[in-house]
Amino acid sequence: MMNPRWWHVAVVAVSLLVGTVATVGTFRAEWVWPGILGLALYLAVWFVLGVRSFEHPKLSIVYAAFLIVISGVLASFDPNFATMQTITYPLLWSVAVSMRTAIITNVAAAVSVFAGLAVSLGSSDLLNAAFIAIVSLTFSLAMGFWISRIWKLADERRALLEQLEAAQESLAALHRDAGVTSERERLAREIHDTIAQDLTGLVLLTQQARRALAENETSAVDEHLTLLEENARLALTETRALVASTAPTTLDDGGIGPALDRLAARFARETGIAVDARVELSAPIDRSSEVVLLRCTQEGLANVRKHSGASSAHLTLTVAEAGITLMLADDGSGFDPSTVSDGYGLSGMRERLALVNGDLDLETSPSGTRLIVTLPLGASV
Repeated sequence: MMNPRWWHVAVVAVSLLVGTVATVGTFRAEWVWPGILGLALYLAVWFVLGVRSFEHPKLSIVYAAFLIVISGVLASFDPNFATMQTITYPLLWSVAVSMRTAIITNVAAAVSVFAGLAVSLGSSDLLNAAFIAIVSLTFSLAMGFWISRIWKLADERRALLEQLEAAQESLAALHRDAGVTSERERLAREIHDTIAQDLTGLVLLTQQARRALAENETSAVDEHLTLLEENARLALTETRALVASTAPTTLDDGGIGPALDRLAARFARETGIAVDARVELSAPIDRSSEVVLLRCTQEGLANVRKHSGASSAHLTLTVAEAGITLMLADDGSGFDPSTVSDGYGLSGMRERLALVNGDLDLETSPSGTRLIVTLPLGASV
């Protein structure tokens, strides 16, 4: 409705049509040319003032007053000029700053047209003049209310659409943030369970190698250096796999069973703590569950090395219809559950298990500790 191009077409077309009809007609031929000059003024004011009044409230008031006056003046020259109401009323609705202003200017225009018709038709035809003015005003108000209602609904829908788009953008931002947070947590778990544990083992092996070197135990030094090289290579391989976001390379050679055997053997060589590993697989385990089981075993063995003071440990993995069970038991001194700090290792393990609907239980006593991990069959991240 605010496109100036179409308003130009409408104003010019109606003015030409009304001017043509008035010129051809013979009702008040002597007043036709003053009326034509009035139409010219109507057009001039439109191009100078009217087209700018859509965006300037103060100009819209001045232009509305001009439309009211010129409508009555044109109607007073010749009744045919009263047809300019067909464009005057829509203009009054369009430039009005409020519904109340539109109604007032429409009523004022109707009064002005009635006065002009009263002059051109004469006092003997006031009923006809009133009828024309009332019908025109009624039609204008009806159309104005209807179109205003449509505009209001359109504005409400546009506002709802903008709110929806804003909500979608906000939701997308939350999804991106959640994805970033989730990826950071995943990387933190992977680094803690792999690289951090490998580096801890390297530090311990280095300390053992230094002691062996100080005591001039050449064979022990050579063994420790061999373990250092193996662990460093394994840490490098795990780091590359983590960067590439692939599964642990230790699972590539035979799956979870051989991986746990190798992990137990390496742990025993590094720490001197004997680990008895038993794997009973009556059904295949998916790769996601294998990764979780391997990481939980790595974290559990790291806790045995750092906290238990154990001389041996037992690692058991069983698969049954009820699910997968991984148990790691040691013969250490245990701990007081009320004083133990639930560090990142245990919390990270619980978070990892939560991704596959798994559970973690800890049982401790002065004779040792048992870590029990349970997973449903077919779990996936």
